[in-house]
Amino acid sequence: QVQLVESGGGLVQAGGSLRLSCAASGTITSIKAMAWYRQVPGKQRELIASISNYGTTNYADSVKGRFTISRDNAKSTLYLQMNSLKPEDTAAYYCAAYLLHNSNSWGQGTQVTVSS
Repeated sequence: QVQLVESGGGLVQAGGSLRLSCAASGTITSIKAMAWYRQVPGKQRELIASISNYGTTNYADSVKGRFTISRDNAKSTLYLQMNSLKPEDTAAYYCAAYLLHNSNSWGQGTQVTVSS
């Protein structure tokens, strides 16, 4: 079992920055990769960034060049640096861990609101 706790969300003006954190605990060695998703009410959860255990990253086109995913393995923490934020980035942001045996763990989510 892996437990994930996100933090760092909040209200920011358009053009501003925020850094989200996701602290992992439990059976950390079962994590194959980690990712950030976001969800707007009434829409499907969207994968926006992922990072493998080897450090390979991938981004959705909507955030490429503005967001950076990283992980500190010593602290078992995942980060999402978000720059040049836009009102359309407003969403609940979720951390996910892809585990061995094809299961996933999810955090509780943190709200990001970008005002125009």
